[in-house]
Amino acid sequence: MNIGLRYQRSPVWRPHKNLILEFRSPGSHFCLFLRLAGFCCRIQQGRQGPPLASHKRRRDVQVQGQETTEAIITPFKLRAQFDVPASAPTDQSKNEVSKEPPVEIRCDFPLGANPPSRPHEFSNAFAGYKHFGENCNISSLELHRPYDPICPSRASMLTAMSGGGRIGRDANYVPRGCDMVWYTTEEVCDILGRFSQVILVGDSMLRHVIGALNVIVRENLGSGGVTDWNFDNRERERCFCNDQFDVTECSVQGIYKTEDVIKNDPLSLACTRLIPGWSTDLRMEQMVRFPIEDIELERLEQAIDSNPSSRKAFILGHGLWNNLEIDKSKAWLDTVLKVIDSKLRLRTHLRTLRQGRNMPILLLTPNAAGEKKPDEFLITQGNKALVRFEHTMAREAARQRIDHLGTWNMSIQANLYDGVHMDMRGNLLKAMMVVNWLNLLEE
Repeated sequence: MNIGLRYQRSPVWRPHKNLILEFRSPGSHFCLFLRLAGFCCRIQQGRQGPPLASHKRRRDVQVQGQETTEAIITPFKLRAQFDVPASAPTDQSKNEVSKEPPVEIRCDFPLGANPPSRPHEFSNAFAGYKHFGENCNISSLELHRPYDPICPSRASMLTAMSGGGRIGRDANYVPRGCDMVWYTTEEVCDILGRFSQVILVGDSMLRHVIGALNVIVRENLGSGGVTDWNFDNRERERCFCNDQFDVTECSVQGIYKTEDVIKNDPLSLACTRLIPGWSTDLRMEQMVRFPIEDIELERLEQAIDSNPSSRKAFILGHGLWNNLEIDKSKAWLDTVLKVIDSKLRLRTHLRTLRQGRNMPILLLTPNAAGEKKPDEFLITQGNKALVRFEHTMAREAARQRIDHLGTWNMSIQANLYDGVHMDMRGNLLKAMMVVNWLNLLEE
């Protein structure tokens, strides 16, 4: 029996890699036991043949009279079992090459099985959005494909989302070990609706996150993240789809408060239509560097509702404006946390509960550096500095009893249009990660 093994990329299955195993044994049947470290495989007879079987993590085949061969192919461990024919072939027939087409084992990353409890995640969540179409053809399936299991806790979710990866540039992002959820607009509105306020504080990366959240809650791919109600025709054309984020003159016209949407274009807000009485204050306060200006601190303090009975969540982001200087970023974080705590007494409340909970605050560290990053920043803000910054600030977040979400892994193979910022696809993914975190916050 001849076994041919090769590893290749296939244009049909791009961007995933395919592992192809060829069995040649005239007159014999074969069965497979396949385990590829969490990968999912489909077995096909020849290039054009119909699928013979669909595999999740493992498929066991009961056989009688087995021969077994095992091979190690980095990083996969492959074990194949096949039947021995009743009449053993002669030595001559063993060396013959079968004219039958080879079997192809095509492997997607990670598990390609459709979780039965999540059918809506296998359709494009943006298909019903305003302006979805030929000129703004973005699918949620390009950003994330579900697999089981879903992360059971906030800690495991943050670890998985921070530590995942992509196979190929701009491939969909896969959290590591367990999965996040791609929620429908109504589910996003319901999760946001649990809070009286969701406040983002930080720089342009946080501005892009709230822009992506507004795309979702307005169900508008073309201009949902910007103040399109006051655009002229040139701006509507110039700031369309990805250019809401990619063009600076457009992204600075982002929506900073849902209050502005309700005031200027209330019919565009899907949440009030889907959930009667929905009234969450989703807003952004821009504070980009340390020392923080007094007027910015006052504005943040005034923005926070001091009612202790209403739920609030905060998403913070900082780093590049202070050149990833750890001491200044720690001082920035400490200053912002003191303002929040002075209004809400979160630390006192947690001590009263005598539980080891974190405050409902999430720190997002910056994107990876892309190929268009200006040369003058390659030392102070290059990928080595960014990775070190992410690790250090994760430890600082733990010390401060807040949560941390790293974005280096999710952005390193994504489109960073200026070497710093992600496009709308990347920011929609980041926004959905924030929603997953919000969903797992304790009452």
